[in-house]
Amino acid sequence: MYNNNAVKKTIILFGLLLISVAGFTQSMAFNDMQVGGPVKNCGELSVANYELPDGINVAGAMDDMPYALVAGGSKGIGYGIAEALAKRGYNLILVARHMDTLLAAKSRLEAIYHVHVEVLDKDLERDETATEIAQWCREKNIKLKVLCNVAGLGGSKDYPSLPLDTLRYMVRLNVESCMAMSYTLLPLLEQNAPAYILNVASMAGLAPIPAKNMYSATKAAIVFFSYSLNYQLKKKHISVSCLCPGPVFTKPEIVADTKKKLGAIGMKMALTPHKVGEVAVRKTLKKRRLIVPGTIAKIMSGILRILPRGIAAGLY
Repeated sequence: MYNNNAVKKTIILFGLLLISVAGFTQSMAFNDMQVGGPVKNCGELSVANYELPDGINVAGAMDDMPYALVAGGSKGIGYGIAEALAKRGYNLILVARHMDTLLAAKSRLEAIYHVHVEVLDKDLERDETATEIAQWCREKNIKLKVLCNVAGLGGSKDYPSLPLDTLRYMVRLNVESCMAMSYTLLPLLEQNAPAYILNVASMAGLAPIPAKNMYSATKAAIVFFSYSLNYQLKKKHISVSCLCPGPVFTKPEIVADTKKKLGAIGMKMALTPHKVGEVAVRKTLKKRRLIVPGTIAKIMSGILRILPRGIAAGLY
């Protein structure tokens, strides 16, 4: 039998969860990945030409300066993270599928922060990508100190509404690319230790969400992977952090949807990519294991972590 206090607590939790689920159902497809289905013809690895000012040799600069690699860093949360790293003096390697958005990001970052930015147009879902990027870094003698796995796929539709090939693409991009990039670049990070890995998950990874079944499952995998990897790499002086943001205003339609569904509360809960990137980088460099930007989001994440999984799924 349930007493009145238990019922009241359940009602309160249910109300709070309603607030969070509205945030989770935003169309939060990170960077330039689209829900409409995977894009397979992504071509070969290419590097944008770059000429350093004052006649400085590119290879020499790569030998001497520390780098941060942001997988999915051309826009959205990835660009916010890249910007926060550039502000702290890190040279950058940005990876995404489309060269036009990569070049635009490169131009802005170099003009504002005076750092060196390399760009690689690559689909992170492909099996060969992580190995090719690691090989490129070794050939260029990149001093890699920070790896940020940001790229992911999400949206308003999920299992079983999406086609099977798109669901498989989501699993490969959200989980396998993070695992593979960390694996292939680990020797470089160890060589340049102390070093850092930042994996981007979501508050959706803190509880099972039937309406976003596969998305929440893949992000939960990243949360668990990050916690475990942090302990595995401690002796190598590599810290691993996991970013779990709530709603992020990465595009105009998300702003409108948040205002419509959540009103003033939603507008206070949501953050800009710039703010999320700044918090993520600052706390990663402080070796925080779980990073949840925003006060309201922190409260929600605490509730989600202590709530029994079966109850959470049932309430959703």
